[in-house]
Amino acid sequence: MAGAPLGTQEMRVLGYVAEHAPITVGEVAERFSASHGLARTTILTVIERLRRKGYLRRRKVGGIYRYSPTIPTPDLLRSLVSDFAQRVLGGSPQPFFAYLLQEAELSDAEVAQLRKLVRDLETKRKGGRS
Repeated sequence: MAGAPLGTQEMRVLGYVAEHAPITVGEVAERFSASHGLARTTILTVIERLRRKGYLRRRKVGGIYRYSPTIPTPDLLRSLVSDFAQRVLGGSPQPFFAYLLQEAELSDAEVAQLRKLVRDLETKRKGGRS
């Protein structure tokens, strides 16, 4: 995938396309006009920019282009999170931890997932020191 940085709007659109692919510009525009007040032409511009950057591909089906990510969704989401962490958080997880402690309303299941991630991280760190 191209390493071109993404703006906030591009990340939102890319995340939505990844979750709902294959999807048309009209379907994306319907969602973003309601939630963000963006016009179809704006969404088309963002999607085409993402395609030129190498994040999306399109395929014509029944005369309409359908867009999908160029890499599997889990890899794409990992890449987006990494980009966000580097650009916005300066590579430090501390602001995210502070957010989780002070602002986030986590379910019991999400807290359990965090515990598992910490255990996995501890196991990985111990394995790397052998």
